[in-house]
Amino acid sequence: MRALLPAEEFEAELRALAPRYWHDHPFHLRLHDGSLSERELRSWAANRWYYQRCIPQKDAAILANCPVADVRREWRERIVWHDGTRAGEGGAENWLRLAESLGLSREEVLDERHVLPGTRFAVDAYVTFARTRPWVEAVASGLTEMFSHGLMARRLSDMRLRYPWIAEEGFTYFTTRLDVVAGEGKSTVDLVVRNCATREQQEAAVAALSFKCDVLRSILDTVDYYARRERW
Repeated sequence: MRALLPAEEFEAELRALAPRYWHDHPFHLRLHDGSLSERELRSWAANRWYYQRCIPQKDAAILANCPVADVRREWRERIVWHDGTRAGEGGAENWLRLAESLGLSREEVLDERHVLPGTRFAVDAYVTFARTRPWVEAVASGLTEMFSHGLMARRLSDMRLRYPWIAEEGFTYFTTRLDVVAGEGKSTVDLVVRNCATREQQEAAVAALSFKCDVLRSILDTVDYYARRERW
């Protein structure tokens, strides 16, 4: 049996996956330099909606698989953040407002007519992973939030600068998410480190985070491929 890594080394191993995050994907680079067309922005928002819409289902799967009451009490707040406490609230609603500010109707986002097959395949695989793998692995897969705060802050700044025609209300998702993502990232790291009791569990957690990075990049690969060929 391989020896359990000390907490600091295990956390460093997780953080070493930062270069696999989607921050430097060609589509994101074009988003940040202002070279995306309105059509490309709409495609990005419509496809990202499918990811946003499925996140609470992923988190509900973690709750269903987790036998630890303290963890469940902590994790359920994530579902509330995305779904809100009533209709018209929450992160998902704020993403719909961004899509509307880009020129999409709410109806065409909700009926998912613009969701590309590659996006659907990647996101569905992520939800299935959360449903079928041990809860600690599913939690570890979400550790991309360790890397997201800086990118999100940059995205908000660059989109305001490069796409001044987007109404400020459209940025509510980012402004509200920035308030919570840094804290969530740290608490999730601590949760994973604390609950991986063997080296095999640590390695599975690293693999889960690597898988999630692949999911995110696959979404952008799909959007970028179709956007460049003007198929939508």
